[in-house]
Amino acid sequence: MIGTLINAGAIVLGTAIGLMIKTKLPKKLITILFQALGLFTILLGVKMALAMEEFLLVIGSLVLGSILGELLGIEKSLEKFSSQIKSKFKLKNEKFSDGLITAFLLYCMGSLTILGAIEEGMNGNPDLLLMKSLMDGFSSIALASAMGIGVGFSAIPLLIYQGGLTLFAGSLSSFFSENITRELSAVGGVLLIGLGINILEIKKLRILNMIPALVIIVVLVYFFA
Repeated sequence: MIGTLINAGAIVLGTAIGLMIKTKLPKKLITILFQALGLFTILLGVKMALAMEEFLLVIGSLVLGSILGELLGIEKSLEKFSSQIKSKFKLKNEKFSDGLITAFLLYCMGSLTILGAIEEGMNGNPDLLLMKSLMDGFSSIALASAMGIGVGFSAIPLLIYQGGLTLFAGSLSSFFSENITRELSAVGGVLLIGLGINILEIKKLRILNMIPALVIIVVLVYFFA
């Protein structure tokens, strides 16, 4: 799991650098950086979503996932968890939750996460995750300078999600066919588009309540594609 540990470390280091830079940047520069991140998030989401081939299954997963997430109240639970962290560590960052959610989705929704975790878990080769670590480290500098320390805390769910995939790669690899990886990335892309809309403050979408779609799409593609 060395690749995931380095990945998490790169995010924390990038966040620390971003926070140091933030104190030296004028507010107007932080604002436009924030807007640039929003546009990039939408662009990345569109790129990922356009790869989908199983349109009906993607739509079905998003609908079912949204209903399930709404019933479970995922977003409210995470906001409560974020508030507890902020209170415990006496953090005053208003965008803590946004930073954590944005970073987690950006760092964990791509096919590189899945492929890298499986490659290391099955073959002990962390090269893909090391490449991802470099990308995530630089990204976290920009994210943290705009959204604050919440970006660094995204390393925790990344360790759980990406590390879990790595540890169970032997038994899960048969499920992650090319079709599943492609459609899972496509659903992640749709969520990133919604996240970009939130970042740009065009409209507040409850993206976290759509997260179960990432599990449902795997099941749907496995049985129906």
